Amino acid sequence: MKQLSHEDIQNNHQQFPITIVCDAIRTPGNIGMCFRIAESFGVSKIYLHQSSPSTENNTVKRTARNTINQIEHTIYTNFNDTIRKLKEEGNTIIGIEITDKSIDIQDFNFRNLKKIVLLLGSERNGIKNIEYLDHSICIPMFGRNSSMNVIHSLSIALYEATNQLKKN
Repeated sequence: MKQLSHEDIQNNHQQFPITIVCDAIRTPGNIGMCFRIAESFGVSKIYLHQSSPSTENNTVKRTARNTINQIEHTIYTNFNDTIRKLKEEGNTIIGIEITDKSIDIQDFNFRNLKKIVLLLGSERNGIKNIEYLDHSICIPMFGRNSSMNVIHSLSIALYEATNQLKKN
């Protein structure tokens, strides 16, 4: 067995009809990791709220590595207007959030959706306007804690969505 270098690995490049909207995520490391994870899973675009750390922030840049330049992103100011616009463009809005209507992620069918928005809330307050969600998904947990880091949740959600959507 031999550990492979980056040069040894040939990924099957695919882009998926998935957009990420970050709702008031303020931790620079989380923003940087959002870029890194999103690029790894072939996400089309990221929306960052104007109150989120800038892509020029040193922690964001260091954590994201070079992925900031590899994935389309935009800054938005009004959450409600942005979500309404994305819905009008045919996106299905899916919150990664624990609600009374949440579906366990492994039971959610991503295959029938043409355009997907994964909506991430702040770690402290969650998604502020859950009435905009078409669906809410959650990750079953087996410990005492009821939640996990927002980017860990995103990673699991992207793994499940792209696993269902990928071309074999």
